Amino acid sequence: MLAALDGLPEFDRRRPLTPSGTNLLGLVKHLAGIEFGYLGSSVGRPGPLLPWYEDGSVWESGDMWAKADEPSEYLIGLYRQAWAHSDESLDALPLDAPARVGWWPDVRADTTVGSLVVRVLAETAHHAGHCDIIRELIDGQRSGGNGESGDTEFQATYVAKIQDAADSCR
Repeated sequence: MLAALDGLPEFDRRRPLTPSGTNLLGLVKHLAGIEFGYLGSSVGRPGPLLPWYEDGSVWESGDMWAKADEPSEYLIGLYRQAWAHSDESLDALPLDAPARVGWWPDVRADTTVGSLVVRVLAETAHHAGHCDIIRELIDGQRSGGNGESGDTEFQATYVAKIQDAADSCR
């Protein structure tokens, strides 16, 4: 997740690049809350009270973008803190230990640590894909150390093939 931020100025980390407002730093912020929620509070090891939960803005997508007074360093640090907290939870609890997700409906709120690990991994992978696309839209770079998406001539030819195939369906 954090590799997508490498080398970008603050503006590019924050700016919305999809109609829904998806942005890199917002995804990092969101996943910090996911980890503290599922592998913290839900397993009986609450982390810090995050500002977007404290003010209720999480329920209006306040965890999906960085406010002007939330610098990258703060949100990255919080995400790293969430990793450490999750690691401590996993060291302390077996995968079959009971867990309860307080914001889920009662009928399915009771679960296990292992189920929540799978959920956090899926959520992280899902949003890592978003980060890859957003980073490529910003500067053509792929996150995760994959470098540029190919030399310019190759990339133009490749995209033209895809466009031609799509155009054949008009």
